[in-house]
Amino acid sequence: MTVDTSTEPEVRTIETGSDPTRYARGWHCIGLAKSFRNGKPHQVQIFGTDLVVWEDSKGQLNVLDAFCRHMGGNLAMGEVKGDDIACPFHDWRWGGNGKCTGIPYARRVPPIAKTRSWISMERNGLFFVWNDPQGNPPPPEVTIPEIEGYGTDQWSEWSWNTYLVEGSNCREIVDNVVDMAHFFYVHFQMPEFFKNVFEGHIAAQHMRSSGRDDVQTGVQLDMPDAETVSDAFYYGPSFMLDTVYTIAGDSKVEVKLVNCHYPITQNSFLLQYGTVVKRMDGVSDEEASAMATMFTEGVETQFKQDVEIWKHKSRIENPLLTEEDGPVYQLRRWYSQFYVDVEDVTSDMTKRFEFEVDTTRALENWAEEVKANVAQLADSSK
Repeated sequence: MTVDTSTEPEVRTIETGSDPTRYARGWHCIGLAKSFRNGKPHQVQIFGTDLVVWEDSKGQLNVLDAFCRHMGGNLAMGEVKGDDIACPFHDWRWGGNGKCTGIPYARRVPPIAKTRSWISMERNGLFFVWNDPQGNPPPPEVTIPEIEGYGTDQWSEWSWNTYLVEGSNCREIVDNVVDMAHFFYVHFQMPEFFKNVFEGHIAAQHMRSSGRDDVQTGVQLDMPDAETVSDAFYYGPSFMLDTVYTIAGDSKVEVKLVNCHYPITQNSFLLQYGTVVKRMDGVSDEEASAMATMFTEGVETQFKQDVEIWKHKSRIENPLLTEEDGPVYQLRRWYSQFYVDVEDVTSDMTKRFEFEVDTTRALENWAEEVKANVAQLADSSK
């Protein structure tokens, strides 16, 4: 018998594409500012190269290319002398502006003795460097917002973690902005409301969720029946600042969550995440710090789930989607603006776009799955 296959759909194939050949334009957080303030030079592998960071006598953090323009010595292996970084090879001294300030054994400094100085910024206790393949400075409107009251007793100290991800391009983490469904499977949340808004250099994710009864994480802060209200904003390609409220009855805890990364190579990146907790009346510094640690540990559990997926998944340029998967293609169009020259940024990359996912069907099925899991756990504990 001959089977007529003319009406059957073609098999969907995966288009893997290729990693970018450049690194994204924008502010990249490289860690807590205080971690660079110990009187020593620090080497940072980023953007396919190496940088050196040090603090001068005025308390300013400076960033240069790590390798000395004289004979290639690694400045991060040198010493901070005065306001300058001194190369360990021949003691050439370099200022924060990239100019050679002195060569102890030479009569004069060559006029062309200048290395690359990177634009940097300290904000909310975090340290950022600006990357632009065209060499342009950051526009005033492209910045990182301040956390109101940060640096006062209103907030705990940062609870901060880093995680090296190898074998994956940093694009994979940005796809999560629109991925409602993975919050159930990977982050153990029940998304009840999920909406995205893209505009200009900012991508927002607004989510209301509750924890799963069959899996507990520190994100709920051990508060029974807690609801999580999350308003997260990517400011450019790599830095997300999320305001999270954990609400249970009359209790409401405000947390600022940072989820950021910077590329080391096109196939590796450093994932960083941290939290500060807003202090409430009757909550001691120790209790606020403990809550920040608990929340961060919960986030770490969730991120480690992500990392395992990123390490083993295929890159896919043509994902096969349902409407509940969210605006993946629109997000990637927004994200692409950071990988082209400024003059090639088009309006469809930056114009306002909104999309709300209908979570009704997903929640019905997930509630049944969680109920079955809870029953199974109860049976196994008898």
